[in-house]
Amino acid sequence: MTGIVYSFEKLIVWQEAKKLVVDVYHLLDSFPKFEKYALCDQIRRAIVSVPSNIAEGSGRRSLKEQIHFLEIAYGSLMETYNQLLIAIELTYITEESVEAIKPSIDAVAKMINGLSNSYEQKLEEQASTKQLNK
Repeated sequence: MTGIVYSFEKLIVWQEAKKLVVDVYHLLDSFPKFEKYALCDQIRRAIVSVPSNIAEGSGRRSLKEQIHFLEIAYGSLMETYNQLLIAIELTYITEESVEAIKPSIDAVAKMINGLSNSYEQKLEEQASTKQLNK
């Protein structure tokens, strides 16, 4: 794709979250057909929400809003992981299949937290600067 590159496309966390979407979708291929519109659908919505909220947050001007969307992305990532654990209990997927993508889940979680902490630090610096300028 050519043309404009949006700021979120440069974020490694967004790139990794997008790859994780593909990995999770491949995991869902082994679910029973009767789950395609139940748990599978819920997992799809949750995992797609991760890079989507990272992208949406990057389009916001305020750091508070950017942090808010990162928090939503993190929550969706945890929701996805929880649902995958439930799928193991239901014997829809194997523990090994989830363990294979767990390092990616962990990495995206760390990156979301790191970016959020960075924005919070900038927010504090802005607040300090405003106090000094009074």
